[in-house]
Amino acid sequence: MREFEGIRIVQGSAAGRASILARKSLDEYEASPDLLASIEALFGEALTPDQVVARILADVRSGGDAAVLDYSRRIDGSEREALRVPECEIEAAWERTSSELRQALRLAADRIRAFYEHQYRQSWLEWDDQGGALGQIVRPLERVGVYAPNGRAAYPSSLLMAAIPARVAGVPDVVVTTPPRQGQLNDTILAAAHVAGVSEVYAVGGAQAIAALAYGTESLPRVDKIMGPGNIFVVLAKKRVYGTVDIDALPGPTETLLIADESADPALVASDLLAQAEHDPLASAILLTPSEALADAVQTAVSLQLSALPRREIIEMSLGARGGIVLVQDLDEAMGLANEYAPEHLCLLTENAWEWVGKVVNAGGVFVGEMSCEALGDYTVGPSHIMPTGQTARFSSPVNVWDFVKVTSVFGVSPAVARAISPAAIALAEEEGLQAHAQAIRLRMQILEDRP
Repeated sequence: MREFEGIRIVQGSAAGRASILARKSLDEYEASPDLLASIEALFGEALTPDQVVARILADVRSGGDAAVLDYSRRIDGSEREALRVPECEIEAAWERTSSELRQALRLAADRIRAFYEHQYRQSWLEWDDQGGALGQIVRPLERVGVYAPNGRAAYPSSLLMAAIPARVAGVPDVVVTTPPRQGQLNDTILAAAHVAGVSEVYAVGGAQAIAALAYGTESLPRVDKIMGPGNIFVVLAKKRVYGTVDIDALPGPTETLLIADESADPALVASDLLAQAEHDPLASAILLTPSEALADAVQTAVSLQLSALPRREIIEMSLGARGGIVLVQDLDEAMGLANEYAPEHLCLLTENAWEWVGKVVNAGGVFVGEMSCEALGDYTVGPSHIMPTGQTARFSSPVNVWDFVKVTSVFGVSPAVARAISPAAIALAEEEGLQAHAQAIRLRMQILEDRP
């Protein structure tokens, strides 16, 4: 690996778009030689990740529990005889959790719950004076599956951020799947499941977990929606099962974009970039600023702080490939670039930061001011940290209560309203060549005409 030479600085929007702000889509993903070699060792032939996922989904769909357990043994080293994690094991993990961590999990859970209780809406029905009514029936989904990774790092916070909004929405069954590593589950994941009040936990990960959630097995009933981040196999599996079940998104690598001016503290800006970069080698940590002095100071601060961080190698890979600083003419140009990039996290570290919030068009979350660091939002602020990545903030939203409900429209048409709107409906039906539609409406009009 090439030696890290410091976070790069590029001049101008055009250079930024061509380098630091460029993204790769899921379709452009290239498996590493090591990953391809491990696939060949596991399956006895050369397969792409998507081919692996297709095979696992087919095997689980036809083989149920036996197929899931076989893949868990081969991929994760699990020797478990059952998928479901017994309550006593979850309780034991909670008892092993330190008092400090228990308190932290409870605080995070309480703040997440309080935030989403503001959002909940109910069914409505509006009657007219002729006895008709229009409305919506809002009901929670019956069963939701939350995927909790346990790979390079475990993220109990992500479990809270998905499961608790589902509970606030009224979902009766929220289940968690999480992979064992060398046969062992992560205690803090189980502790988070305990705090979130999930219904069941299953010891299974990867594409086999997504297959079990989507199709159901003898011991794991199918769900209506699958939530939560995961590796490339999880993402590809979610893509394939969409339509059989709903999914939250196809999450890409995490990303943070900071807009800062000369008033910002370089050490804080650098710390935010480093915090984002330590997630994953594919994470993006980007600063837009019109201040050349700040850019230079941040570059120095990143190098100074980096030397003391244990995940230095990951950070260097992230910053070297996908991070950097773009010098822009002014904050208006920075905001324009930010809206074009549509980041998962947008951090405003500027003087009078609240004045810029109204100009944000595309972002998963906006973090306003130096105290509102994205790292704090990952844990205890309240809004879910599961947000749209890969420019999907142009059309999608962070996890929220509406992800866990379905809306049924109610049509109650009174005779008076039917008389008023039927001629237009007949005209539209005939224009579309749907004569049976028009006839169904005309018959009712005739009945109304025959009435006194």
